[in-house]
Amino acid sequence: MNMELDHVVKFLQGKTILVTDATGFLAKIFVEKILRIQPNVNKLYLLLRAADAKSATKRLHSEIIDTELFTILRDNWGSEFDSFISTKVIAVPGDISSENLGVNESKLREQMLKEIEIVVHVAATTGFNERYDVALAINTFGAFNALNFAKKCDAIKLFLHTSTAYVCGEQVGIILEKPFSMDDTLLKTCKLDITEEKRIVEEKLDELRFHHAPNEVIKSEMMEFGLKRAKLYGWPNTYVFTKAMGEMLLGNFKGDLPLVIIRPTMIASPYKEPFPGWIEGVRTIDRVIVSYGKGKLTCFPGYPSYALDVIPADMVVNAMAVAMVVHTNYQSCPAIYHVSSSFKNPIKFGDLHKFVYHYFTKKPWINRDGQRVKVRKGTVLSTVNGFFLYMWIKYVFPLKVLYLVNALSGQYFRQVYMDLNRKVKLAMRLAEFYKPYTFFKGIFSDTNLDKLRMVAQGRGIDMGVFDFDSKSIDWEDYMMNIHIPGLLRHAM
Repeated sequence: MNMELDHVVKFLQGKTILVTDATGFLAKIFVEKILRIQPNVNKLYLLLRAADAKSATKRLHSEIIDTELFTILRDNWGSEFDSFISTKVIAVPGDISSENLGVNESKLREQMLKEIEIVVHVAATTGFNERYDVALAINTFGAFNALNFAKKCDAIKLFLHTSTAYVCGEQVGIILEKPFSMDDTLLKTCKLDITEEKRIVEEKLDELRFHHAPNEVIKSEMMEFGLKRAKLYGWPNTYVFTKAMGEMLLGNFKGDLPLVIIRPTMIASPYKEPFPGWIEGVRTIDRVIVSYGKGKLTCFPGYPSYALDVIPADMVVNAMAVAMVVHTNYQSCPAIYHVSSSFKNPIKFGDLHKFVYHYFTKKPWINRDGQRVKVRKGTVLSTVNGFFLYMWIKYVFPLKVLYLVNALSGQYFRQVYMDLNRKVKLAMRLAEFYKPYTFFKGIFSDTNLDKLRMVAQGRGIDMGVFDFDSKSIDWEDYMMNIHIPGLLRHAM
């Protein structure tokens, strides 16, 4: 890449950017790329959930800068790396769910409001069935707080928000990159009022506290309440429901501020940059891969012939960077981009099953006892009911028989019972967890993303360095040689 000629690199020179929740997987990859391709960026303010500057700086180093992800940058700068970071990156203690993002230090806040030109809002709680009060505060009103902060910035030019493609709910067929209107619902049978949702949540919490409910009961009740409210309006879980409401608030209150909404599908490890296969934790479909490789899951829940929409994290970051360049200072309706693969280059669920089986057959997982775990080919079960029936016959029924034998004989086969019980709970949890995704019948159109690519090429942006074309992915190579080995190395 010619650093002097590339349009994105020139655009980033001298820019000041705020990134919310910079400890997140996607945000870290974004921050690393910006610093690596444009060391002359003016400043990156990284909002971190922390009580004070000292703890924010500690999190900046332990959870971001000192990770393996920054190895290339560290090697490039050598002994000057720490000095470079200290001049370019500022850890901001704050809280996305608070007014002014919880930035309480007035001098720092004034400096940020004066300098920030672009806000990249990545902060979210991604638990599918998070407590409703927590998910609403972060995913819905956290987005609103970030927008209000951005609108106060003197030099603001763009607000870029990362959402999820699954805000569409459980749709069938081609899903377009369309914005939500305020108070939209998927069922259309009742009207959604976001302000009222906030009031209802506070009322529910007050009631639980009035009755001195223990914390565990409050947590359980609020998780159940979130799921109930989501399904009332047509969304499958609290996560996508609260993310959809966040989009509604942004679209409704953005005013003249240019707004870009990036909707990725299931984000996986990077395809190319900065390290193929780098990952943190076990993400989305990885839970199924890990459980299968460890011998804890013998079947895959999903339609074998349907697309499983996976996208490497570096492609999402590339789309974010290019969208920043194209939309900064460009006032229009919200620009929405599906960063996805199911329309152009789908990986079929049956193919994923085949890749995972072949991988763990060739390179079995070594368990704690030093033994190789032998995986069985297993089954891809193409209906939710079929999957639950399979689980009942294979695990639940034997568990009930064993329980009955224990009760009648007075002998307690504790270890056998516990092992079987663990498998049942894991399999059923995975089935419920992935039902909206592995049995998903929709295909995400990326027409807007195609247009973005054409505009970018017209502006001389190097689409090799900023590739987000899912057609370029060889899924067998990616899964067998990049993603699963990366998963084993970094997460298992």
